[in-house]
Amino acid sequence: MKKVEKEISFYEFSDFKYHLQIDKRLSKNTIQAYMTDLELYGEFLKKYQLDVKFITDVQKEHIEKYIASLKRADFSKQSIARKIIAIKEFHKFLCAEKISEEDPAKFIELPKASKPLPVVLNKEEIAKMLDSIETKTPLGLRNKAMIETLYASGLRISELVGLKTSDVHLREKYIVVVGKGNKERMVPLGEMAILALRNYIEKGRPLLAKKPGNILFYNYQGNPISRQSLYKYIVKLATENGITKEISPHTIRHSFATHLLEGGTDLRIVQELLGHEDISTTQIYTHIDRLRLKEMYEHTHPLALKNKKEGE
Repeated sequence: MKKVEKEISFYEFSDFKYHLQIDKRLSKNTIQAYMTDLELYGEFLKKYQLDVKFITDVQKEHIEKYIASLKRADFSKQSIARKIIAIKEFHKFLCAEKISEEDPAKFIELPKASKPLPVVLNKEEIAKMLDSIETKTPLGLRNKAMIETLYASGLRISELVGLKTSDVHLREKYIVVVGKGNKERMVPLGEMAILALRNYIEKGRPLLAKKPGNILFYNYQGNPISRQSLYKYIVKLATENGITKEISPHTIRHSFATHLLEGGTDLRIVQELLGHEDISTTQIYTHIDRLRLKEMYEHTHPLALKNKKEGE
C-alpha cells in the first residue's frame, strides 16, 4: 500500500478529537486529557526525534523513547499508562483512517500497576483482639476458635468456613485444608488454636448445630457461617479494640505470614503453609518484613535515634 501523500502534523488532532466525541462518546474531561497528552507527545517528537517529520514517520522505538523520558521525569505509572492509552488510540485511529500504513503503538505495553503492600496487624493488635473475645456463650467459643485458627494457620476466610470436623486433627495438631484448585494441604496448629477449637467442639458446636452434619463452624441459626459474616465480625472486633487500619478479608492471613518471616521462618515454608502455587506471590511479605525492620531500626538503634535528634 502506498504511503498517503498528505501527511498530518502533530498539531492537527481535530479529526481525532471529533472521533473521540462522536464515535467513542467519551466525556469532555477524558477528551481533554487525551488531547493534552498527545500535545506533550507531539512536542517530544518534534524536539527530540529529528528523523520524525510527520506523524506517519513514527516508529515503535520513538514511542519507547518518549515513555523512557516520562519515567525519567518521575511520572507515576498511572499517568504514564494514561498517556500510552492516548497514543495507542491515536495511532489506531490513523490506521483506521488509512493515514498510516502500520500502527507503531500496537505492541507497546502498559506499565504494570504496582500492588499496594497488604495491611498487617502487629502482634500486640492480634493479641488484643484475641483477648477481648468473650467465651461464655456458644457463639463466643466459636468466634475464639475461628480467630485463633485463622491466626495460627493463615487460612483464607473461604477455607476456614469450609472446614469440616473431619479436617481437624487436634491430637496430631494439624488441619487438612482444601484450597484453590481443590488442592489439599496440611497445616499445623499451635496450642492456643488447639485449645480454642477443643473448647468450641466440645461445648459450643453441639449447641449451634441444629441437625446432624460435619460442618465445623455454624451460625446462630444452625447454618454454616458465611465468609461475609466472618469478615464483618473481624472488622467489628478490630474496631472495638481501637484498631483503625483498613481491614480486608486477608488481614489476619497477611499478619500470620509476616510474623512467621519476622521470626525467621523460611519463605518456602510460608509458601507451603499459605498454599501459594508460585513463590513470587509469597515474596510480597518479604517487602513488608524489610519495611518493618527498617522502622524498628529507626526507632531503636542508637545511631538512628542520634541522627534523628540532630536533624530535628
